[in-house]
Amino acid sequence: MIFIILYNLGISKSNLINGENLMVIVKVEGERKSHKVFLYTLSTCGWCKKTKELLNQSRVEYEYIDVDLLKADERKAALDEIHNRKAPLGFPVIIIDDTVVITGYVPEKIKEAIGL
Repeated sequence: MIFIILYNLGISKSNLINGENLMVIVKVEGERKSHKVFLYTLSTCGWCKKTKELLNQSRVEYEYIDVDLLKADERKAALDEIHNRKAPLGFPVIIIDDTVVITGYVPEKIKEAIGL
């Protein structure tokens, strides 16, 4: 099951609901919830799609944002967050438990980080 959640990033001129600045994040439910997995992806990126497929097939719960579909100020905030995590700019960017950062489709590293 997929949910769309709203995340408050304090961004101006974004999706406004009840006067709050919110960014849309998609949550994909899975049976494996032992790790917090977050992806920065591009909607047209084949490697991003393969990463999502890997997580779906492994029944891992995760959240993601398609950075290319964001408004300019939201995209800037997302890219700033990636930069602040010292991740090379490439997609996908996978963040596991807010500590492990993996850039690109590297199935072995992803599996190892989430214990598959």
